[in-house]
Amino acid sequence: MSVRAVTSPAARGTASRTRISARATLLLLFVLVAATLSIGPMRAYLEMRDRLAGLERQAQVLEAQNDRLESRMIRLNDPAYLERLARACLGMVEPGEIAFVTVSEEGAKPSIPDC
Repeated sequence: MSVRAVTSPAARGTASRTRISARATLLLLFVLVAATLSIGPMRAYLEMRDRLAGLERQAQVLEAQNDRLESRMIRLNDPAYLERLARACLGMVEPGEIAFVTVSEEGAKPSIPDC
């Protein structure tokens, strides 16, 4: 029986080389193909996520606008509010009343916000 001394590759004077097995090569190839094929769906997912966020912001704006319009609709069903608008915006008066209009020195009509 002979005893053989185990020496490292560096001790033998040869450069060590890492060898990739066939299984590792196939796994690496599979990972690269999967990563390449997932780029398109990932891009579509990110675009749809951004579009959804924009649509949610737009829905919030429209809901706020809808709330303002509903409150205005409720006010327009109030006879006292309608009478005030008719008097202020259209200059209407009840029969027998006399309307007075004040004019500023510039002659410009004052703006009324609800008209």
